[in-house]
Amino acid sequence: MKAPAQTGRREETDFISVDSAPKRFAGPVPQWAAPAMLALFSLLSCGLLWLVNTPTVSLIFPNRDFVFSPYEGHHSIAIRIFILSFFVAFATFSHGSILGRLKFGLDLVFTFILMNGVLDAANIIMSVLFDIHYSLDFGAILSGLTGFAIFSLKLLERGAMPSRIRIERGPNMLTVPLVRITGVTILAMLAAWQVSGMELWTVVTLRSVALLGGIGPGVFLFLPTFFGLLYLIARIDILTTKAVDFTPSVSVIVPAHNEQYIIADTIRALDTAAEEYGGTVEILIMNNNSSDDTAAIARETLEACKSAKGRVIDVPRPGKSHALNAGLDAVETEFVIRVDADTLVGKDNFTRAMKYFANPKVGVVGGVPIPPGGGLFDRPRLLEVLVKHGFYSIAMGGIHSVIGIPGMFVVYRTKHPRYLGGFVAGMNGEDTDVSLRIGELGFHSVVDPKIQYISEVPTSYHHMREQRMRWFRSVFHISSRCRDLIYSDKPTLRGKVILPYMLINSARRAMLVPLIIFGLIEYLSGFNPDTPIVWQSIVAVGVGAPAIMAVIACFLNSMPRAIFALPEYLLFRLLRAYFTLESMLSILILKDGHKLETPIRLDIVSDKPMRIA
Repeated sequence: MKAPAQTGRREETDFISVDSAPKRFAGPVPQWAAPAMLALFSLLSCGLLWLVNTPTVSLIFPNRDFVFSPYEGHHSIAIRIFILSFFVAFATFSHGSILGRLKFGLDLVFTFILMNGVLDAANIIMSVLFDIHYSLDFGAILSGLTGFAIFSLKLLERGAMPSRIRIERGPNMLTVPLVRITGVTILAMLAAWQVSGMELWTVVTLRSVALLGGIGPGVFLFLPTFFGLLYLIARIDILTTKAVDFTPSVSVIVPAHNEQYIIADTIRALDTAAEEYGGTVEILIMNNNSSDDTAAIARETLEACKSAKGRVIDVPRPGKSHALNAGLDAVETEFVIRVDADTLVGKDNFTRAMKYFANPKVGVVGGVPIPPGGGLFDRPRLLEVLVKHGFYSIAMGGIHSVIGIPGMFVVYRTKHPRYLGGFVAGMNGEDTDVSLRIGELGFHSVVDPKIQYISEVPTSYHHMREQRMRWFRSVFHISSRCRDLIYSDKPTLRGKVILPYMLINSARRAMLVPLIIFGLIEYLSGFNPDTPIVWQSIVAVGVGAPAIMAVIACFLNSMPRAIFALPEYLLFRLLRAYFTLESMLSILILKDGHKLETPIRLDIVSDKPMRIA
């Protein structure tokens, strides 16, 4: 894929919009909030670690953690002290009233204590009845996962979130995905078990550098093997798709707000793709409350197009979803392509994407966004997209469980977003919402790694912070709006596996920087004399599996030179984790929570979801 070069960069003052932080669900987070929260977390951690190491308290907790039952072995870190310290510090600096934050913190702490009490009671019962003792490493893993799950669940329950909607499901298509995921899981477990039992130098070394207990060679091997097999299955599906010429008329919706610096390049790239495609292409530039010359430049460039025709439609109401819905209403073709105004499509993008729609079971098609290059974050962003979009998203296609395809470039059958009520406004993640629900209707989502396009990357810290806080908050907005999938008695992989995993992974990422700080505290203080943490363990948390996945993704996408950006990528992951923490702090905490599992009141909820979250 060869896309036109990007000729400009967005002005620093232009990236904030009404879509950045929806006022009903998020509030501003000052730059000092996260550092202050981490400072309080560090003080609490030091205090509790000192407490469990005092002569009297250490007799009650000989494992130097709040563990109430006998476990065998030792742990890498005092995971329960870590989680409790994080919960208290996070609740203190969360966004809401004093009463709301107090209730939130108490709910987090007491729920975590209760769940760990259940784990310890189970360990005692197993010990008394069957003389079986769990290892402390295993207990630490369970406690850590429990803490991640509780954090996400309580943030959903007590945070201001989009309303639950009814998710319409198509025919049950679980058989093939279940067979595939079961087979892949067994094969990956067997491979991990076989290798982890070997006394190789690498295996022995990995056993010694676990920070969150037990993340050794088995886990390191399981993840690449698991996703690698799914990726292989998905690629076989893509390669065996019957190659046909399918060139129906298409409409391209381009929401544009103050895009004068790039809109001409965007339109020219679309015209080049239309020439390669051969079918009729209409470009709809949705001028969304722009205060610059976006509309004038767009009209002039559209008039000069050789293959595509187009027009500018003014949408005075600010908000990307309002622009998208106005465009969706104006579309007269069977297929619609959504393209962001700062995206330069490749000349073969339309041709490659549309061939999949010859199969009536395909509902959404996307590709891989490539950074333009030259910016502060472009090199690590390249590795990020290769891992996420060029590897994980494709792998999820192997079990028909792609959650979302980014709105930078995505193709739909026009009737699907219309049937679902259009693009939701007033929340983050409107593109994921549509893709997920089309998938639940029973249609496949395809991510083709050969469909590559140039997509803008923030060039400043402040722009990157705004973007990532918006993106990471969307995981909770989508999960709340679509929680009908999670609590429904009709199981789907997206609802019962993928969405819960995404929530738990968001919690893990939000706790990554605090976890490293906690590891440094234990390493420097010697608070854990039985199993002193080593510096390699701390490094392993930030490197480990992410580096392995990045290297694999580079080779799978035929970009081995991208590996040279690995150090920057690993540092970028830490920055991304910090932004995740800030994003979670931006969520508005309510005085009184709400029950997520409450069924939908059919007498007050219409059959078609509202366009406002």
